[in-house]
Amino acid sequence: MVKKNIAPIVLSIIVFVLLIISSITLYNHWKKMPIYKSDTYIEQVVENEEPDFKSIIRLAEQTVVKIEAHSKYDTLTGSGFLFNSKGDIMTNAHVVKDAEYIYVRTANANIYPAAVVGISEETDIALLRVPHLAGESHLPIEKEELAEIGDEVIALGSPHGFQNTVTLGIISGTERNFSLEGYDYQNIYQISAPITHGNSGGPLIDRDTGYIVGINSVGSKDGTIGFSIPVVEVIDEIESWSASVHNEDLDFPITEDILVFDPEELEQDAIYLTEYFFEGIQMRDYINSYTLFGNDVQDEMSYSTFREQFIHTVDLKFEIENVESSDDQIAKAHARVTIEEKQPDKEEAVELEYKYTFTISYENDQIKILEFEEEEL
Repeated sequence: MVKKNIAPIVLSIIVFVLLIISSITLYNHWKKMPIYKSDTYIEQVVENEEPDFKSIIRLAEQTVVKIEAHSKYDTLTGSGFLFNSKGDIMTNAHVVKDAEYIYVRTANANIYPAAVVGISEETDIALLRVPHLAGESHLPIEKEELAEIGDEVIALGSPHGFQNTVTLGIISGTERNFSLEGYDYQNIYQISAPITHGNSGGPLIDRDTGYIVGINSVGSKDGTIGFSIPVVEVIDEIESWSASVHNEDLDFPITEDILVFDPEELEQDAIYLTEYFFEGIQMRDYINSYTLFGNDVQDEMSYSTFREQFIHTVDLKFEIENVESSDDQIAKAHARVTIEEKQPDKEEAVELEYKYTFTISYENDQIKILEFEEEEL
């Protein structure tokens, strides 16, 4: 019986060995085969899968707003940032405490009315709501862990009215305690990034995680250091305010209170809008640049057509030559633009120069690019 069982076993071993030899032979043959590289033209400049530092800042800027709090005698500017899908904005209490009405300017220069949801008389925190921003994306909040000394941070805000200004630094101290102008600051972060007028209420972002860790609040007189309230310390109170009110319970200003034509302000807005447009192209953030156009431009040119104009761009540099406004609430912004782009019939990128003229004014109470002209130089 034993001898009858040997033949099938031997046959199986032989088949197995032959399979191994065949596999090794095929593998060695495959390794020796040349790999051919297609020389076809790459149709577009492809973005990196992982965003670089500039891209991270660009995303953060889109969640930060400039706050303009109007009182009977003055207008106080500050900053704030979206933190949930309701359109709620964290900021400092001292920015909005005396305001009769408030509006915010977003990164794409839109202007919306805001109402106070909650405000503290002891801790320098406040919460605003802007229904127009409900559903917009926001950065994640660090709700559990405190930052540590040495952590690299990014502070965003609108110092001296310059919207979306970025400063870099580190957490240089923790558990700082002091009182200032009626507010108690407890367990505050000390940061090497300066906090100046207009930065108040802006976010402090952990450079590694991208999470918001603090609310920028106070700066030293010499401007060398700043102080930021840890979000961990105040998030429970802020979320309680957010959950306790409905939009119909809030007092929002009407549009007529918000928009008062000022030629100088229109020129500043035109400069900002033009810069934001070209910065979007630089970062390949085409959608946000496209949304700056008014309805007529978007009707004549689809987003895909607009994107196709810049998809081959390798690099872009721009300079705003001048901006002029008229009494009919229209501004003209003139910019010289150098574009380095990849073309199908060229091995190297080609550098082209253009002159852009943007006609900028208000449409549906929002500032927009209503017309644009492009001239190749």
